[in-house]
Amino acid sequence: MQIESIHIESVLSQPFAENTFIIWRDGQSDCIVVDPGLEPDKILRFLDQNSLTPSAILNTHGHSDHIAGNGVMKEKWPDCPLLIGSGDEDKLSDPDKNLSAPFGLPLTSPPADRTVDQGDVLQLAGISLEVFDTPGHSIGHVVFVCRDLTPLVVVGGDVLFKGSIGRTDFPDGSFQQLRDSIHNVLFRLPADTMVLPGHGPSTTVGQEIETNPFVGKPAGFAL
Repeated sequence: MQIESIHIESVLSQPFAENTFIIWRDGQSDCIVVDPGLEPDKILRFLDQNSLTPSAILNTHGHSDHIAGNGVMKEKWPDCPLLIGSGDEDKLSDPDKNLSAPFGLPLTSPPADRTVDQGDVLQLAGISLEVFDTPGHSIGHVVFVCRDLTPLVVVGGDVLFKGSIGRTDFPDGSFQQLRDSIHNVLFRLPADTMVLPGHGPSTTVGQEIETNPFVGKPAGFAL
């Protein structure tokens, strides 16, 4: 998709149908790669076909399906910084915490070059992204809000999905924390804010307020 002068495209990785998002400004060759997944060759092919070079790799959280491509990305672009929320940094090096070991395919990621926290504003590839802490699916989950766009765009990882929410049955998950993150962060954004989730199609804040059966008005939410 292209919104104003910014392009946002997704590359789907199996077996978990995870969305990697690639963001860049029209006419520029540098880009941001968010959550490189389990099929990094697809990401490299997309970048090559569009003559793009990543200026940063962002992880919304440290689960394996969202970090599996970090190593390939860093191998090709070793000076490209890798950023993740401070609360999930330890998942990069721990196959049990990043949930790859329980699936029988233990993996690790290169270490973070920098961690991010609530209120940080990132200036990358000519794009401004504001960081919000959104625990619940994982303790250190963050989302990235692009305020350069109208309507706003949230790269949301596994917090809020179209008609659903992220799982909370992992060791550091919490439904109460996730619900509070959605209510106090995402649902405070304008209704036309576009949410780009880590799995499945995009949605809007307003649609989820009105229809989401887990955290929206059908579940008792009131603005």
